Amino acid sequence: MAIADDLKKTLTDPTPLYFAAGTADLAVQQAKKVPGLIEQLRAEAPARIDAVRNTDPKAVQDKAKEAQEAVTAKVAEVLGAIDPKKLGETAQDLALRGVGVAAEYAVKAKEAYDKVAEHGEQAVRAWRGEVSEEIVDIAVAVEPEPAAAPSTGEPAAEAAAEEKPPAKKAATRKPVAKKTVAATADES
Repeated sequence: MAIADDLKKTLTDPTPLYFAAGTADLAVQQAKKVPGLIEQLRAEAPARIDAVRNTDPKAVQDKAKEAQEAVTAKVAEVLGAIDPKKLGETAQDLALRGVGVAAEYAVKAKEAYDKVAEHGEQAVRAWRGEVSEEIVDIAVAVEPEPAAAPSTGEPAAEAAAEEKPPAKKAATRKPVAKKTVAATADES
């Protein structure tokens, strides 16, 4: 039964759909910024192209050689400083840190997922033009149903009170159905 309950809960949970709606809404918001960015790039492009044209290729090669030498020297320094005895301890420490960082990122990912799903739920409500549930809950709390009978605490009394209105509705519907049938027979 637990598997069936889990499956039912998974299939009826709207959170993934809200996440997809939130992602789509955020993508649309970001896409609206693209024309402004294109205009900005179009305005900056001539200056950047001129800067590239005026750059001396030998200066770029010299800077690349300097960067390569600096990286090579740093790698040699790090490799020279490694002590084989401490390497095992360092590896174990790094592995534990990695597990901690992974757990932290998992928590952050869940928070981000929930935030995007909440944004998606709000977006879906806005797309539907629905009133938020909070306002409806407040209205129900402030204005209780006028037809509600006071509860006596006895289930049998409450069940009897619930059964009476449907019986009245059925009684009022029967004559309407007979008249409709008789009217259709006369029209034929």
